[in-house]
Amino acid sequence: MKFIAAYLALAAFTLPAAAQAQSPTQPPEPPHPRNRAEATDVVRALRRIVTPNGIEEAKTIRIGGIDQFVTIRGKDRRNPVLLVLHGGPGYVETPLSWWYAHDWEDYFTVVEWDQRGAGKTYLLNDPKAVAPTMTPQRMNADVDEMVQTLRKDLGKRKIFVIGHSWGSYLGLELAKRHPEWLYAYIGVGQAASAPESERRGYAFALAAAEKAHDEKAIAELKAIAPYPRPGAPISAIATSHRWVDHFGGVMAYRHDQEDESHAARLSPDYTDAEAPHVYDGNEFSEDKLLAFVLGMDLSGEKDFKCPILLFEGRFDRTVNSDVAYEWLQTVHAPLKRFVWFEHSAHEPMTEEPGKFLVSLVRDARPLAAKAGDVAPE
Repeated sequence: MKFIAAYLALAAFTLPAAAQAQSPTQPPEPPHPRNRAEATDVVRALRRIVTPNGIEEAKTIRIGGIDQFVTIRGKDRRNPVLLVLHGGPGYVETPLSWWYAHDWEDYFTVVEWDQRGAGKTYLLNDPKAVAPTMTPQRMNADVDEMVQTLRKDLGKRKIFVIGHSWGSYLGLELAKRHPEWLYAYIGVGQAASAPESERRGYAFALAAAEKAHDEKAIAELKAIAPYPRPGAPISAIATSHRWVDHFGGVMAYRHDQEDESHAARLSPDYTDAEAPHVYDGNEFSEDKLLAFVLGMDLSGEKDFKCPILLFEGRFDRTVNSDVAYEWLQTVHAPLKRFVWFEHSAHEPMTEEPGKFLVSLVRDARPLAAKAGDVAPE
């Protein structure tokens, strides 16, 4: 009875407070965050580098006569540098790095770079002045300047470079020119023979459409046949790639990249004013470089003097991973390794971020550890 009395007394004491908390006259707490600025503040605070020997920079570097935007982030400056060469051309990955690269910063100093004609670098410069410089030769020269700047400023003799999609052309060319600058080149969505990749991508999309009895897809794909062909209009290229994307050749098991695109909107590396324009450089860059990209054939490049690692999505049909695998079998290098990502297509860093990190730590970082270029664990 004493227990019951005590319980009733406690209830009498607490119930009015609970009732008051739920009173309809008291306005509810507003939802948080209430806008993009508040959302990115949350992301920014969560990823802030607070370790004593860390580095966290977002800045412009003068490369090739123009201002180019980079972020440099890592928990310990003693770790090896990892430069990301994004795809596209023009499809910056800096705005996605808060999601996919956050944990890389425990093991590497990660450099994200908006290339000439892309992302914030596009916004920082006059497109009319930059347009004549949008050539493969100038882009490769930019890579050399960027790597030299990072090596000097961060005090590193060698670094790692990831080349994704279009960036895999830039990265492979760097590996040919300056293997002495690299612990390893890491290709993701590796370009080998673009015409063969396009041919297989189209065949994949048509077969998937027929299997799904998708009459709209079948009709549109047959309308651009034969594909690929010299001089194919941009509309034919767009049609093939749209259906490759729809049937999971860009992101496995997904019909599009919308979720990934929405993640870019939360990047704290771009202001509210800049965020809607992050991908304004896509069309600009593709207009200058896409014809070159679709004609690329790197399959004759077989001899390298630095390690070559490929991280490839099993379902990548936009830059065909089977073509990349076949090419690597012909390559001679001090070390070569191919890692399949069984639940990814063209975006394994965002589709399987955990496995991607494990692969970097297991397959790449030990090459720097041999040179003593890692922080103590």
